[in-house]
Amino acid sequence: MSGGERGSRRVSPVALVTGGSGGFGRALAIQLDALGFRVAVHYNSSEAAARETAELLTNKSVVVSGDIASWADSFRLHDEIVQALGPVDVLVNNGGVRHDSLMAMQDPEQWRSVIDTNLLGAFHISRLCLPSMLTQRWGRILNIVSPSALIATPGQTAYSASKAGLIGLTRTLAAECAARGVTVNALSPGFMITNMTEGLPDKVKDGIRAKCPMRRFGTTDEIARSVGFFVETDYMTGQVVSIDGGVSIT
Repeated sequence: MSGGERGSRRVSPVALVTGGSGGFGRALAIQLDALGFRVAVHYNSSEAAARETAELLTNKSVVVSGDIASWADSFRLHDEIVQALGPVDVLVNNGGVRHDSLMAMQDPEQWRSVIDTNLLGAFHISRLCLPSMLTQRWGRILNIVSPSALIATPGQTAYSASKAGLIGLTRTLAAECAARGVTVNALSPGFMITNMTEGLPDKVKDGIRAKCPMRRFGTTDEIARSVGFFVETDYMTGQVVSIDGGVSIT
């Protein structure tokens, strides 16, 4: 496709951040807002936190709720976004859960819930946002993965499988969409103190920090700043970018 055939970002673009009520989701929403996007902040159970995120944004925004593991919920929340803001130009699949346990002792329903939210949920929302991106010949999908997709982490078979699956989805979807100006990439952030991780014992946190060449945790803000790179870069797709303090190289 020549440069003249490519689409372009709309004047008043829309971004959707799933899991926008969490610490990293909030940081992503703030960065997208600073880039001029009108942001849809998604949450499943933390309405107050999602609304706190929206209050920090300067552009028009909307708060939407729903279980992304459910196609019906995903369809409804996507429709609400389109009605309130318009079609989604940039999708950040950040919503996720983690239930850690050794597989030999893990409840099967708990294991499946991780796959359903982290992997199937990303499919649901991507499937709904893609048609308008492909029609306008411009769009961005950014899937948030994890070093656990690349490095064995005992107790995280469900989480690791969901994120590794998301990497596979990223690469294949990128190949499907590239000719129509839609890029699909993955961001693998290092360990951050968020709602999902702050409850870990100090001994576990110390062990994680020791494995990081930089010997510290990342902040949500410094990692979220990379979203601008994914939005503005036209000639990169199907890639996994690690911003993890060097964890993935050890």
